[in-house]
Amino acid sequence: MFHFEDEYLDLLHHIMKRGEVRMDRTGVGTRAVFGQRLQIDLKRGFPLMTTKQMSLKSIISELIWFLEGSGDERRLAEILHGTRDASKKTIWSPNAEHTSGSAFKPIRPGDLGRVYGVQWRKWQSHTIKSAEDHLGHPGDPGGTTYFNAKVLVEEFDQVKRLVDVLKKNPTDRRMILSAWNPGELHKMALPPCHMFAQFYVNIEKQELSCQMYMRSVDTFLGLPYNIASYAALTQMLAEVTGYGLGELIIVMGDTHIYQNHFDQVKEQLNRERFELPILKFARPVRDIDDFKMEDFVLEGYQSHGPIKAPMAV
Repeated sequence: MFHFEDEYLDLLHHIMKRGEVRMDRTGVGTRAVFGQRLQIDLKRGFPLMTTKQMSLKSIISELIWFLEGSGDERRLAEILHGTRDASKKTIWSPNAEHTSGSAFKPIRPGDLGRVYGVQWRKWQSHTIKSAEDHLGHPGDPGGTTYFNAKVLVEEFDQVKRLVDVLKKNPTDRRMILSAWNPGELHKMALPPCHMFAQFYVNIEKQELSCQMYMRSVDTFLGLPYNIASYAALTQMLAEVTGYGLGELIIVMGDTHIYQNHFDQVKEQLNRERFELPILKFARPVRDIDDFKMEDFVLEGYQSHGPIKAPMAV
């Protein structure tokens, strides 16, 4: 039977063999290719890596945090660990602790700015009502600065609209979640890597599919996490709207392996995969904001041990 992990392992091998050696923002250096694609049948099991152990709790806690519309890394710690104590780390802790070299300036410890979930639930549009003067933004050739302006600010909940359209107009071609807001990139600790997702309902089969675009793909460390996260999000949306599961398609731009992950990749490529687990919900859920950590039940997960690797920030 086809196993999504075979496709993923082939991608790792392709990058290691054919990838271009490149320097990058972090200074670590990568081997990279451009324009890759994974297509995963969600009916065949939940796509959680078996060639290395992964924590479903970490993945789901981040997803719940996104859906809360939060940019507070300590709130993520609270969801994951039950406390905001600074000693409790999350996948976002390195980004929260290394903001000095970016345009983003946190307003409090743990502040990540207007990252993923904030854009999903509180996308802002600004209408200039009046202004005395304006000029091009010196730090961004695409930006404009207005002086003494009166501005109307409106917030838009993309998730709420998505659920509503999935229920009422499932053939709509605008069922989209976007985290890429060019006007607010400077307000984010990290501009979104998984930046855009479109959803599609197969009317005949009553199945929900998701296609997600990633501009930058940390193939060893980040991509397995993103695969499981968007698979879970698709299953959550299917649950609250009454659809079955279709496919998860991931389209990738700069698809790379960091140089300090090469040994870990070689270790993973030498491992045999296991059968995929099944993700179930402990109870019926009809509101996307009603999911709790205890609702997610993973059955039949068998894996090799974890492979630790540093995060490039």
